Amino acid sequence: IPFVIDSTDLCNMELELYKKHMLADEVMQIDATAESMLTGKVRFLNKVKARSVEMNSRLKEEEGFFPPANIHALLKRSFDILVSATALLLLSPLFLLIALAIRIESKGSVFYISERAGKGYRIFKFYKFRTMFAGADKQIKEFSHLNQYKTKTPGEDASFFKINDDPRTTRVGAFLRNSSLDELPQLLNVLLGDMSLVGNRPLPLYEAATLTTDQNAKRFLAPAGMTGLWQISKRGREDMSVEERINLDIDYASKSNFMYDLWIMANTPSAL
Repeated sequence: IPFVIDSTDLCNMELELYKKHMLADEVMQIDATAESMLTGKVRFLNKVKARSVEMNSRLKEEEGFFPPANIHALLKRSFDILVSATALLLLSPLFLLIALAIRIESKGSVFYISERAGKGYRIFKFYKFRTMFAGADKQIKEFSHLNQYKTKTPGEDASFFKINDDPRTTRVGAFLRNSSLDELPQLLNVLLGDMSLVGNRPLPLYEAATLTTDQNAKRFLAPAGMTGLWQISKRGREDMSVEERINLDIDYASKSNFMYDLWIMANTPSAL
């Protein structure tokens, strides 16, 4: 049974204590969470705990067996820390040049920071270089007719939002997007453990809220990643449907292991 602690009335010290010692499956503000998001979270936790019970039962039957998943998780996290820390150090001069170019062209913050849902619907602050004019995220409805993932059913919200040649993008931003340099600040997310180098893309909360059914929630079994199966399969192609993208995410979550991650990383440069 999923055990969720309501953090509404907790002080910061209590909150950090609960998180540090992992006394619950999740710590979240119940009142501030949409019902669909809460339902999806509970379904996901139920699925994870059921898998954990199944794994523990198998381990008891096979004494001395060390699950491969643990080995892959250790290798994956060690690799993430090593690569992200090294890259952040080596790329710091490039970060400064990009920041300068962004500030010269338009007013606003150098970084675009938003809340995203990653593995297990866990919400974290997501970092990118700002590629749009300030306030562009408030114009989603105004440009919804340009969404390449728009649904065929009138009035139905799309699960993903993406516009090719987005009119809200600055000139520097267009270059950063086409070269994927806008993604570099996510190396900090990787170092902090919010994301991995390889995984499924972390989704804005309004997108994650549409993917809470039992089938779609499987994509959240995998960690959030800078690159992944979707990026190397059909990055930027207009003919990719919502179903294809979700299926690619679910496929990665099902096959995820360290060697598979290395294969995806090896194929990422050609996709870019």
